[in-house]
Amino acid sequence: MKMLGRQLAAARRAKGLSQPGLATALNIHEETVASIEQGRRVLKPDMAELFDEFLETKGMLAAGVANLPEVDQFPLWAEEYMDQEKVAIALSWYDNAVIPGLLQNEPYARAVLRNRVPAYEDEELEKALRLRLDRQEILRRKNPPTLSFVVWEPALHLQIGTAEIRKEQLLFLREMLELPCVSLQVLPQDSPLHAGLNGPFTLIETPDHQHLAYTESQRGSQWVSDPEEVSILARKYAMLRTQALTPHDTKGLLDRLLGEQ
Repeated sequence: MKMLGRQLAAARRAKGLSQPGLATALNIHEETVASIEQGRRVLKPDMAELFDEFLETKGMLAAGVANLPEVDQFPLWAEEYMDQEKVAIALSWYDNAVIPGLLQNEPYARAVLRNRVPAYEDEELEKALRLRLDRQEILRRKNPPTLSFVVWEPALHLQIGTAEIRKEQLLFLREMLELPCVSLQVLPQDSPLHAGLNGPFTLIETPDHQHLAYTESQRGSQWVSDPEEVSILARKYAMLRTQALTPHDTKGLLDRLLGEQ
């Protein structure tokens, strides 16, 4: 991916074009060009053909794409994921163990990070905490993304840290649901149907309407850009939304849980 990105950048410069200039000429988003050139985004066959034709690279990029590894699995550092999150126009997030990071308050986020094994050193923990909380800036953008969350109910009952931390987090979550860009649905723990048994994932729509997914596991994370694989996760998310409580009923559940405190 990085090699193809450098080839694209070289061909672009040979034409005397900047990244914004190439993006404008092809009517695509500047972030798309930058991400491909930096090796952060997979160059897809149709896009490779478009670049080849415009930059007169005689099929070089398309040939490179055809020889990319078949397994669509790449390590992803948190900073790279946040680059996509910052500019996304839509995020659909399923979680089953904790409340999603974008909806965590500081005490809860700190308690979650303290459960890491091996444990963070104090300085590392504070850095990770700041990175997590800073991500919530997208909620205060002039044009925030559309955010949809489905959370399995046990995540609301799990007492991370102390009872007071859990109560404050539920209050914070209830407040976040008043934001017009945020929708939350809870999948009841007694539901006989559960389309998310394979674990958490996030669906991302970029400014140029590219659809990607991001999954996490015990030992790493993956970008998923293959359209068929993204489609499978999108269908899982759609099914989860039908199995979960409505946003209105989810607010009622949170109010009942807070009333029990």
